[in-house]
Amino acid sequence: MNDDNSRQQETKGAEPTIFSALITPHRSLGPTGFLILMLALGGVSLITGLAFIMMGAWPICGFLGLDVLLVYIAFRANFRAARAYEEVKITASELILRKVSQRGRVREWTLNPVWVHLDRIVHEEFGIEGLFLVSQGRRLSIASCLGPDEKASFALALSNALGEAKRGPTRTLLQ
Repeated sequence: MNDDNSRQQETKGAEPTIFSALITPHRSLGPTGFLILMLALGGVSLITGLAFIMMGAWPICGFLGLDVLLVYIAFRANFRAARAYEEVKITASELILRKVSQRGRVREWTLNPVWVHLDRIVHEEFGIEGLFLVSQGRRLSIASCLGPDEKASFALALSNALGEAKRGPTRTLLQ
């Protein structure tokens, strides 16, 4: 048996994926932008610090350096928080929600899509503020890092996938 046949047999029993999503926090500043920002901020602080030294106000240089250090620490913490993500996968028989924290801690829930419905908290001015998967008394927050418009788009796609999963697997008839 060659590799192609064994792969086909392994996946033959597996259900097709109806919906799959990877939800990550949005970060508008990448590593290159961060480097440019820190170099610019450091340069401005250095020039300003030299000007204060020449005026005789040398203690101000320490405060300017402290500002640059605090901005650096804040951005590093932000980048660390961006390592968190959520995975959602729906097949005809199960919905898998997998949340990975910024520290790599994994929490996973497997739900039956027939019993799951999507609950929304909607603010009339701002849009969707919260999305929850509700199943048999459990309420799981989902997509909390997305903005209101992104949550609305995600909620629509997820609702459609849940509806398809509830209808069950379909087969095409050959004529």
